[in-house]
Amino acid sequence: MAGDRSEIRGSAKATFLGNAAGRLIQAWCATLRFEIIDRCGVTTPGGIPGPVIYCLWHGRGFTLPALWQKACGKHRRAVVLASASHDGAILARAVGVFGIGSIRGSSSRRGIAAFVGMRKALRANIDTCITPDGPRGPSGVVQPGIIKLAEASGALIVPIHVGYSSCRELKTWDRYAIPAPGSKVRVIFDEALAVPADLSEEDFETWRLRVETTLHRGTENLSHDLR
Repeated sequence: MAGDRSEIRGSAKATFLGNAAGRLIQAWCATLRFEIIDRCGVTTPGGIPGPVIYCLWHGRGFTLPALWQKACGKHRRAVVLASASHDGAILARAVGVFGIGSIRGSSSRRGIAAFVGMRKALRANIDTCITPDGPRGPSGVVQPGIIKLAEASGALIVPIHVGYSSCRELKTWDRYAIPAPGSKVRVIFDEALAVPADLSEEDFETWRLRVETTLHRGTENLSHDLR
């Protein structure tokens, strides 16, 4: 049915644009100088034996596919959460260029199906990556889905902080940042967070705020260090 909110959207145009975007990002990121700091062991084979939930702010996602391929792609598998919209179809194709799978859905469309898909991926020992303030914001506010997923799956949350020595911030809700060609990219895989099961309502909010605060502090510290 046209307009069905459970529908996963896509098209030949989205496929073409996604593949083209992936190749462009791949070429762009090849010019960047990555510095990777691993505080949890996820970039080392066997460092974290089980699957993890990566999380970073939506506006810092430009270099994520290339970063993951460089740091983890040889010994880990991963999927990203992409919306069920045409934009999500483009994203799914783009990250596929880097060997990353995708699960389609968001809080506004196919939310339950997306949650189930991510939990199945984690059970199959596949990492998931979530931008917890996406896909529409508010910017810098962690939505509850990532805490629910960690609580239900037992998977560790690994906050990722990304800083650029030089970048352009677009006039979008998330101030999406694109690093300048040849610039330095400093990335921190922060200490993994283990969310307990069966949280009370109060403890759930405490954990949501903890993840939110961790992401804010990491981004602020990187921005200061790279000035």
